[in-house]
Amino acid sequence: MVRFVLFLVVLGICVLPNFAETQLKEDFYLKTCPNVESIVRKVVIQKVNETFVTVPATLRLFFHDCMVYGCDASVLITSTEGNTAEKDHPDNLSLAGDAFDTVIKAKAAVDKVSGCKNKVSCADILSIATRDVIYLAGGPFYPVELGRRDGLVSTAASVDGKLPKASFNLKQLTSLFGSHGLSQADMIALSAAHTVGYSHCNKFANRLYNYSSTHETDPTLNTNYAAKLKEKCPKNVDPRMAVDMDPRTPTLLDNNYFWNLIQRKGLFTSDQVLYDDPISRPVVVDWAHNGTHFRHAFAQAMIKLGRVGVKTGKSGNIRVKCDAFNY
Repeated sequence: MVRFVLFLVVLGICVLPNFAETQLKEDFYLKTCPNVESIVRKVVIQKVNETFVTVPATLRLFFHDCMVYGCDASVLITSTEGNTAEKDHPDNLSLAGDAFDTVIKAKAAVDKVSGCKNKVSCADILSIATRDVIYLAGGPFYPVELGRRDGLVSTAASVDGKLPKASFNLKQLTSLFGSHGLSQADMIALSAAHTVGYSHCNKFANRLYNYSSTHETDPTLNTNYAAKLKEKCPKNVDPRMAVDMDPRTPTLLDNNYFWNLIQRKGLFTSDQVLYDDPISRPVVVDWAHNGTHFRHAFAQAMIKLGRVGVKTGKSGNIRVKCDAFNY
């Protein structure tokens, strides 16, 4: 049974104010739906108890949502005739259904409470659920700023070039995250989300087989780790086959991710480059040795990510159903 500590003291989280922050506040629903966080939390706990996949799936759903149109729940929209929605872009097809189910069930639970119906956005529900799955996986607890409206547009075409690729180098990663006001340190912290969950073999097979004209396997991979990956992911393996992204603590959101990088056990090129590049290496080494530094940085980065592309007022609305527009 997963236990959730209801009373927590959040220490050391200091994020510089910006325009998005002024539109959001932790007690946004104090008068309209004061128990929204506990309502969502109950649903999240139940889902995580049913399947741990809920944790990485929800975290990934939130990231994919915020990095495209901003944190507006546009990734939840189902495609209709004449419009291929964001979730059906090839880069989003691997998003797990457990995360969508969590948000939809949480929305239903919120709307059942007197005074709360159609008062809380799906974007805010996803934000709360993400914070909760992070904590349930051993990650930091941080205050969730609320007041987002749900987006009015969702198209698959808008996803192009908005999400990081597994082959990205440090410059490409830094540039992409920087376009959303996120620093290189934020990017490194958020990359540690790869310490929970799994990846399908085809996402990193290029590092195991026919890597280059001179190397069958990516030489930056730990030799023993590469051998184990090949055992689990032989050539022509079933595309549904997957492996844990963190070979040591796959169910904990912790700083072991950075130890993996030091040992050259980063699953993706975009992971391993964080240690291999001398510019980012000092941060990786620090956070590998100091879990407190990492937890603080991760909490800050999640708060900043939650401000990306926030919509308020007439730029958005509160959906009746999270997977469909109101019109």
